Amino acid sequence: MPKGVGVRWVRIGILVLVALFLVLPNDAWAALEDPIFRHGRLEVRALLRAGGAIGYVVIALSIAMVALVVEHVLTIRRGAMIPYGLAEEVHKLVSAGQIVQAYEQAKRYPSFLGYLLQSGLQEAQYGHDAAEKAMEDTAVEQAARLSRRIEYLSLIGVLGPLLGLMGTVWGMIQAFSEFAEKANPQTADFAPGISEALVSTFFGLTLAIPAQTFFAIFRNRIDEFVAEASLLAGHALGPLKKRRP
Repeated sequence: MPKGVGVRWVRIGILVLVALFLVLPNDAWAALEDPIFRHGRLEVRALLRAGGAIGYVVIALSIAMVALVVEHVLTIRRGAMIPYGLAEEVHKLVSAGQIVQAYEQAKRYPSFLGYLLQSGLQEAQYGHDAAEKAMEDTAVEQAARLSRRIEYLSLIGVLGPLLGLMGTVWGMIQAFSEFAEKANPQTADFAPGISEALVSTFFGLTLAIPAQTFFAIFRNRIDEFVAEASLLAGHALGPLKKRRP
């Protein structure tokens, strides 16, 4: 998938959220003031209302997180990073001394393994050691690029609890401000602020937990596929050891 696709998905998700926010009818907003639980059932719209402004920020980040996860699922997988049969095909061509043909074959697969093979074959004329060094450098570069892409999930996972904490503090400020406005505030007067505080914390955790989970999954995938691709690339260019530079 092209590099800018993930960013476009994030923008599209935020635009969809804004559009829904603008087109939601007034009577629907009135319904959001209903209790969060009614007859033992969760009222989603009331839950969103209780989260306040920070709740909508968390929802926007949730949409961004889903878009990033979808992109990474499509791109950080074995089939995309290590095309089936590519290493074997290149190995056969290199064994036959067809370096140019091997390079063209690797170039047909713009993938992690394909980039490793291309860099190694470009240095094949200087010997196996030079080709191996080129592949090592490319592996480090490509792995770092993949790691930077999934860092956005880690960032969202960190922002989730912080936003939840901000909402909690703001909700408690609202709750205790009743003392300044009313001489004898009742329990019901504190309820909206406390509700917003707790719901904000809930929103922050529901954002952070999946974001950090997927970040760990994709990070482990990258480590696994990078190691596997490096081994396959080294094997594919193994016949270069028999050639003199």
